Amino acid sequence: MERPEASLDRQRSFGRSADFGSSALALAAPPFHLTLMSLDVVDLRAFYASPLGHVARRFIGTAMLRFWPDCARQRVLGLGFSTPYLSVLGVNAERVIAFMPAAQGVVNWPSDGLSASALVEPTLLPLPTASIDRVVLVHALEETESPEDLIEEAGRVLSPGGRMILVVPNRRGLWARMDGTPFGQGRPFSRSQLEALMRSAEFSPENWAEALYVPPLRRRVLMRSAAAWERVGAGLSLPFAGVHVIDATKQVYRRIPLRATRRSFAFRPILLPQPTPTPRNGNARDGTPPG
Repeated sequence: MERPEASLDRQRSFGRSADFGSSALALAAPPFHLTLMSLDVVDLRAFYASPLGHVARRFIGTAMLRFWPDCARQRVLGLGFSTPYLSVLGVNAERVIAFMPAAQGVVNWPSDGLSASALVEPTLLPLPTASIDRVVLVHALEETESPEDLIEEAGRVLSPGGRMILVVPNRRGLWARMDGTPFGQGRPFSRSQLEALMRSAEFSPENWAEALYVPPLRRRVLMRSAAAWERVGAGLSLPFAGVHVIDATKQVYRRIPLRATRRSFAFRPILLPQPTPTPRNGNARDGTPPG
């Protein structure tokens, strides 16, 4: 069991610079400007190195740690751009892997030691079935062309009873309406859409949280008051949070889908009358040989 002091230190570490695979970028924190295109790994690293990215990482990571306080002896997979959160979630994990979509690009992670990142096709993961205990999806679901296939592939690599955290832009939030951050790119989701999506892939949502109530504006006043925005928004359950943070469990017993089957016609033998051979002359009728 993890000590409360250790868990508190990990929560505080979300407010510091993350390990993105380049220590120089994390220290310099260049200005972030996102283009109106699909997410690129360079833009994502620049966002999380900016003050607004530090705020997003802090509050999203706090919600993650509330769901998963300890991942000891667990095999953790991050899909999308999850390295800012894996560096804290996977502290005591048995193994941590970071898979990044081919359309996004990949960076070397972690910056020290052996690389644990790879470029993959999100719907065709190079992993055996039931080989992962925990999956973290960040900047993945809103960017894929087929969310159903992505969730089903994550369920394939998860072991029975495995858990998955999804971070998805809120359709009603301010962050999804402003395209100056990565959460304003791609397709946002409502809570009902996410519930239907996970239900179809045989996932059961266990915990649900919202984060990023602070407006996504680079104002010093907003950055300093971000904690107050989060407390008020969470306390009043305001609907305009920036992202959904969902903790879901893979169902052990899957329902068998009912499909309409077409009746097959059985081929039965039919007896047809056969003609009886008749003799050609009268002698053959009474059996008397011809004289």
